[in-house]
Amino acid sequence: MSDSGSHPVVLAFENVSFSFDTEPLLTGITFELRRGEALVLHGAAASGKTLLLKLCLGLLRPTGGRISVFGEDVTHLREGEWFDVRSRIGVLFQEGGLFDSLTIEENVSYPILNQKRLQMTPSQVRERVETTLDFVELGHTLEKYPSELSGGMRRRVGIARAIATQPELLLYDSPTAGLDPITANTIMALIVKGRDLRSATAVMATHRHQDGDILHRYRYDRILNRLVPATESTRTRYLVLQEGRIVFLGSPEEFDACPDPYVAKFASR
Repeated sequence: MSDSGSHPVVLAFENVSFSFDTEPLLTGITFELRRGEALVLHGAAASGKTLLLKLCLGLLRPTGGRISVFGEDVTHLREGEWFDVRSRIGVLFQEGGLFDSLTIEENVSYPILNQKRLQMTPSQVRERVETTLDFVELGHTLEKYPSELSGGMRRRVGIARAIATQPELLLYDSPTAGLDPITANTIMALIVKGRDLRSATAVMATHRHQDGDILHRYRYDRILNRLVPATESTRTRYLVLQEGRIVFLGSPEEFDACPDPYVAKFASR
């Protein structure tokens, strides 16, 4: 799959399948994402959303098809060969995935200190951590531990850790799960802010149709320092999985108009 203009292909799946023992869990997955695009993953529980994210990160190897990341075929990479690729990917795990025994500063600095491509002095690391925590409005939590923060605050720290290395591809696994609507919208505002400030490509698995709506309908205004209604395309698409197969892939308008009853369950209507 080729590049086009100023928007190179960042992530591509070509007829990808994944099986556990003899049971097919993903079948015929094909899509591509270019720089600055966002893909919203919907589907019932166990439909394959988290499996797809794990394949993007190399935590699982496909049993069929081809995956390319940043233009490199990663389908058969060995674990040690994934390090450089993963250094360009940020991940927000379910529930935030923070290390309970580390302070917030140590959690956010962890990916910075463990990437060879980032040669930073201790003072530069500290500055990057402070800047990143300020980005999610948690600059005052450096010395705290995850247990001292609310669920929403821990999720915001998770976003800070995901973007600390300024990655080109961001993977979000249920970023708003278990949060109240106000806190969930705050998390989504931060995700939009990160997308628009850094032109990062994003893949987000979510159970809330509101999450996709926010990605599609809003952009971050640098001057006003808040989200405003988007007046042009935010380059958001939807992908819906059912029992490991793609049953819908298209624009927000096509998603909302899709007559399929299974797809309609996840649409805003």
